[in-house]
Amino acid sequence: MKTINIYKGAVICVTMMLSVSCADLDLQPLTEPSSGTWNSNLEEVRISMNDLYRAYPYELETRWFTDGRTDDFCHRTKVYDVPSASISSTTGWIESTWKNTYKAISRCNRVLESIDRLGYNSDDARSLAGEARLFRAYFYSRLITLWGDVPYFTSAITIEEAREMGRTPVEKILPEIYADYDYAVQHLPETNEVQGIWRVNRHVASALKCRIALTMKDWEVARNAAKAVIDSKRYALYPDFGALFRDKTMDNGEYIFCIANSIELNQADKVNTFMLRTVVSSGASAYPSWDLLAAFECTDGLPIDESPLFDPHNPYLNRDPRCNETFVAPGSEIYGCVYNPSPTAATVLLDGKPVKNKDTKANDQYAATTGTCLRKGAQNSWREGENESDNPTIIIRYADVLLMFAEAKVELGELDNSMLNAINEVRARAYSTTRDNIAGYPALKMADQNTMRLAIRRERRVELAWEGRRFFDLLRWGWYEKACSHDYYAFPTKQGMIDMEKRGEYYWPSTPDIDECGFADFKPMFNAGKIVRILPRKYDDRLPLFPLPEIEVSISKGKIKQNPRW
Repeated sequence: MKTINIYKGAVICVTMMLSVSCADLDLQPLTEPSSGTWNSNLEEVRISMNDLYRAYPYELETRWFTDGRTDDFCHRTKVYDVPSASISSTTGWIESTWKNTYKAISRCNRVLESIDRLGYNSDDARSLAGEARLFRAYFYSRLITLWGDVPYFTSAITIEEAREMGRTPVEKILPEIYADYDYAVQHLPETNEVQGIWRVNRHVASALKCRIALTMKDWEVARNAAKAVIDSKRYALYPDFGALFRDKTMDNGEYIFCIANSIELNQADKVNTFMLRTVVSSGASAYPSWDLLAAFECTDGLPIDESPLFDPHNPYLNRDPRCNETFVAPGSEIYGCVYNPSPTAATVLLDGKPVKNKDTKANDQYAATTGTCLRKGAQNSWREGENESDNPTIIIRYADVLLMFAEAKVELGELDNSMLNAINEVRARAYSTTRDNIAGYPALKMADQNTMRLAIRRERRVELAWEGRRFFDLLRWGWYEKACSHDYYAFPTKQGMIDMEKRGEYYWPSTPDIDECGFADFKPMFNAGKIVRILPRKYDDRLPLFPLPEIEVSISKGKIKQNPRW
């Protein structure tokens, strides 16, 4: 199995390429000009392509960015822009995502023009063209998902051409996206390593094609693309769910496409705000929500409001194992510290020694409002240096493909064993067993279309939690408004928590009701004065399309129109 050195190798290669002057290679649409001729041979083309393995085009996929805009996430006393209905055409990430996405597309176009000039007379040339077209398809997929109709071009353009360009309808862009992915499937190899460095392969193209097809409700295309990945036998579920996210190797069998990170090479994420406050003084600012905690079933396969196994005073007990691999369960150890948010836990053990417990509100007003902490992907090495993570940025993994395959099948009305097996493969792995060992996990049974649809949606939430997918799933399912109807609830004040424990009502005073879509209702506890509402979430009815950056609209001479009501 390859080690982290593959990641470092990829990033080193990119770093070397940067010395060639990125400013000469990119058009930063739609506001900056193109430059002169470059890429005189295929090796230079390959080096130029390395730029698309860097972090800058993947802002939305990095550091739980979109998770912060869902009901699975809490920030101390803040609700982020989308679920607070405060987003606008001048919001920073709207502008940077648009700019960097088009910058990446322009690089793809310039690479393809260079290959056109050099000729397609070798497998190497066709493979590099496949890479460029795969990335171009991925980035156009992002654009039409967020903004609908967008400017579409497949060659280098000037400022003047950019300003004259209007928006191309989605129905014209989507077939071009499919064509790019299909070319990549045809011309990229089964495995793609060059000089020991991992690159995208044909299965990445199929997996990502499935994702955009599902977003566009193109169920047959999605089913077929996912099936191609499954039938390849190239990927399998990692045996240990929790360990998967601490494994930094590129070819661990489940990761289909990730972006390499390296602390040494300054491509890493600051993670101090997601850590324990007892360990890092600036910790406990952001953490998983109670809404997510309530979403995991009990080990009998029933939701918490139906299972006799659930105890609201110990909500981590008897839960789907993924719950305690996503959250840090009280009493367990992380970063060398025994975590305990209880108001009576004045001290905890840190590196085997008792210290003041800063993760309880009884000791520290800045302790996590929900008494939760993220475990998924957490490494003890995060304590070191600048509290950075060089975990790979997961773009897509095999479990996601299995669940997308099942979802497409359900939407097509194809309720068969292949659909059911795909879901149960994922569920069984959570319990460290195999699909056929039905005594070892709560296997789903065949049911009607709507029941299976809801089961898959619940499964995606707990399997892919804090991996950047919930935001897009909520938009795709038309559930974002429903998510925003559930406010951000948390523990009461310091004294309120102490009183809760005295009354025997800590952790939760009662069990929240779970609706058929898997949303928990904490409002009755709030109405009874048992918990507090930190902030409301609000739905902006101008969604699901987002505002185009104001600067792009204003300089387009009326050619680019803003999305309705933005």
